[in-house]
Amino acid sequence: MLDALRAEVLEANLELVRRGLVIYTFGNASAVDRATGLCVIKPSGVPYDKMIPADMVVTDLQGKTVEGKLRPSSDLPTHVALYRAFPTIGGVVHTHSRHATAWAQAQREIPCFGTTHADYFHGPIPVTEPLTPEEVEDDYEGNTGEAIIRRLEGLDPLGCPGCLVSGHAPFTWGATVAKAAQMAVIVEEIAAMALETVTINPNATPISEAQRDKHHFRKHGPEAYYGQK
Repeated sequence: MLDALRAEVLEANLELVRRGLVIYTFGNASAVDRATGLCVIKPSGVPYDKMIPADMVVTDLQGKTVEGKLRPSSDLPTHVALYRAFPTIGGVVHTHSRHATAWAQAQREIPCFGTTHADYFHGPIPVTEPLTPEEVEDDYEGNTGEAIIRRLEGLDPLGCPGCLVSGHAPFTWGATVAKAAQMAVIVEEIAAMALETVTINPNATPISEAQRDKHHFRKHGPEAYYGQK
């Protein structure tokens, strides 16, 4: 079942390793097949160098395993919550990459200090409110997804393709799982640049709305002109 999507999800997970965003068994990537309403996700705690496509676990969008001998990632409830909330996304990635996680632990959004950031996010990379003790104790991973969903209220998830979970780490998403993995790489790079920016100038401020909008919309939306048609 969903053999091609299993291979795509494995490749996205391996891309996180190649890019240095995960160590050991940290992190996970998933994809959704909208036609069947099924999700494919990395198994829990399996070393990346040991995984094959058949190890990927197929679940429904309530998190019930449909196919696979291994347990799905413990972050599955977060992934399926995002798929249920945002019909335009097709892949979700979670890492504990160093710089993005540092901003999440500091409970700070990443300001749009420059055009590299604006190329991918139309504004800051947001951070969720901390979970309450009750939310941590009861359905922690599901409530993590709900915290992201609340923070993105009123935002286009493809115009804001990532969020920092307060005290935890980043989640990113995209139209495909490959794009979600690419966004995880980009978020880490933006986070590293932002940290160096505030180190050099603690009083640094975001770029102007005009410059932000120019860079964002030349890549996104109906008036985009960056790249080839």
